[in-house]
Amino acid sequence: MKDQIKIGIIGGGQLGRMLALAGYPLGMEFSVLENSPDCPAAPLAEMIHAGYADPIGLARLANSSQVVTYEFENIPTIEIEKLANDYPVYPPVPALKIAQDRIKEKTFFAGLGIPVPRFAPADTYEQLQAACEQIGFPCVVKTTRFGYDGKGQSVVHSAESVRTTWDLLQGNMLIVEEMIPFDRELSIIAVRRPNGEMNCYPLIENTHSKGILRFSEPYAAADSTAKQAQANRIVEQTMQHLNYVGVLTIELFDLRGKLLVNEMAPRVHNSGHWTIEGAVSSQFENHLRAITDLPLGSCGLVGNTKMWNLIGSWPPPETMLRIPGVHLHLYGKAPRYGRKVGHVTYHSGEPLAPDVVQEISQLVNENTLG
Repeated sequence: MKDQIKIGIIGGGQLGRMLALAGYPLGMEFSVLENSPDCPAAPLAEMIHAGYADPIGLARLANSSQVVTYEFENIPTIEIEKLANDYPVYPPVPALKIAQDRIKEKTFFAGLGIPVPRFAPADTYEQLQAACEQIGFPCVVKTTRFGYDGKGQSVVHSAESVRTTWDLLQGNMLIVEEMIPFDRELSIIAVRRPNGEMNCYPLIENTHSKGILRFSEPYAAADSTAKQAQANRIVEQTMQHLNYVGVLTIELFDLRGKLLVNEMAPRVHNSGHWTIEGAVSSQFENHLRAITDLPLGSCGLVGNTKMWNLIGSWPPPETMLRIPGVHLHLYGKAPRYGRKVGHVTYHSGEPLAPDVVQEISQLVNENTLG
């Protein structure tokens, strides 16, 4: 009989929490490195209270675990790279380094021949002016690092508004990107084992507002088969090139049937939370299977599912749970404007009832803060 598998997670947010929830049925245990004592993962894991770059804390995490993973990409890579020299760390550090820098990210995909929006770097006001003129207006200016949920970016509509954007974002290395008049935003989530076994989830359609993901559902339009094949090629090529292990998410723009890469996340992803109820094996379970080199679970659909993020606050649980097919996931976070505090899925073996979708949407919107 094998010893129980123990996994170390860097970061104790909701993704770490959901990884632990998925791992316990598989007989796994967890240690979490997190500097916040009341993080969402705290009730589910042995906690190591330290900074993400603390070498002593990281050593404690690695020494108590068979494998180390992470739940977000904005972590210092120097210490993680040192850790990976002596312990198994998945996803691989090269993928983390690429995902942390938008210029490296766009350059990486372009080098593989994968379509991306046109882009140019800018480090000074003069470079920003020149880059915006080169890309054309309107364009999107982003910090190359640490932006998420719409933070660290600005749309520039004309040469006259470049100065406003510079005043807002200066002090950061910037990237200027072509503004894509996309038809829809999509994401592809895939998983890969060390031996190269790979599975892809159905393509996901996403809706954002104020830079924050609001709801997601499997893409089911008439052209979904062709787009799924296109997205699968993109993610499979990426994973093979990086010798990737774990779950990888790539966010895409659909522009008249052509998919362009927006960005990638080397981890489980918000747009895949619906897989807990809506797929044979969730993204969280498959990530754990992959990094521990267990056979992967099916990524196939089970019925029909739609997911809403709960931003800032949430409806009364008794109100949500009286609706047949609703599953409520709260993260143990205090209400706060603009904060992801949970999500809700509507799942059914039948086509989703439009009146139920409307009722859930209304309840979520009435309790949204941000």
